[in-house]
Amino acid sequence: MQDINEFITECDLGPRLNQLAGFFSETAAGKSGVPARKPVVDTRLLPNDALLHRLIELHSRRQGHFDQHYHGSIPYRLEEECRMTHALLRYAQLSSSDVTLYSLGTAEGTMARTLSELSRGKIQSLSCSPNEENYRCFMAFGEPPHAHFFLGPFHRLTKDYLRSEKNLEQFSAGFDFILEDTTFQMYSPNRPKQIEFVAHHLKDDGILLFVEKFRAVDPHDYGGRESQKDFGFKTRYFGVEEIQRKTTVVLSTMHDCEVTLAEMANAIYAYFRYCVVTWNSGNFYGLAASNSEENLRRYLSLMVYPAIPAEYVYEPEPYTELAKWVSG
Repeated sequence: MQDINEFITECDLGPRLNQLAGFFSETAAGKSGVPARKPVVDTRLLPNDALLHRLIELHSRRQGHFDQHYHGSIPYRLEEECRMTHALLRYAQLSSSDVTLYSLGTAEGTMARTLSELSRGKIQSLSCSPNEENYRCFMAFGEPPHAHFFLGPFHRLTKDYLRSEKNLEQFSAGFDFILEDTTFQMYSPNRPKQIEFVAHHLKDDGILLFVEKFRAVDPHDYGGRESQKDFGFKTRYFGVEEIQRKTTVVLSTMHDCEVTLAEMANAIYAYFRYCVVTWNSGNFYGLAASNSEENLRRYLSLMVYPAIPAEYVYEPEPYTELAKWVSG
């Protein structure tokens, strides 16, 4: 890995903590980017499952300002978050020991907190964000006994720091799951170094989950999917002026930090033997990577079918092995 100090400096100088800092602060505080109505799960797209409905209800009650903006911005991302939460809960139910989750850069940590609460501590979670506004939303319902929060950017969380904090020391041995949720794309396109840095927090048989926006090989494809997202979905929650404002303020900057799926595959397979596409919504994809084929297959087998209309799904479709798609 490049010198750790060089990587830290690269992240410190990234858009997330500089050009985009104001956007994230104002959105997390509910001062801008507020949807016209709160996004709700379309339960018609999900199975009638008691556990799933319980987590949907709790997840809705725990959301803060940024989550509502986020889920109103990406088609059916809310349904996918609940699908992932459901699979992780079922995974923990089948585990003989506690399951640890690190959800990095995920605003107020709604998903991680929901998992820790519903599992009654069977899932021990850690969320992180550099925004105090997100931390305040996380704490708005009281300090949860099994969900923790690191107030800082992902690249400032080290194993030494975990060992030094009594309430976080349990995580220094590594996590069973790590979720990178549209975080890397806010810092730089340096996926090899970002993945290497985060993967050192993962157990040898752990699973690293990604949700990212990717560049398309053909710019026309990328633009078409963006228009579908903006005018087929986002207009349910935001006016055209707000959609254009975000495109100007955020998305043009973020685009410079995006990579293609093929570039992502090269970065992932440098550290993991297996990687499967779990979800797609236009230019956004979900991926699951691991060096344990058994654990990865167990997690995938517990996921209900993706809750998204077919017109938003492109190649490679869910459950495609990323290596086969790239080589094909």
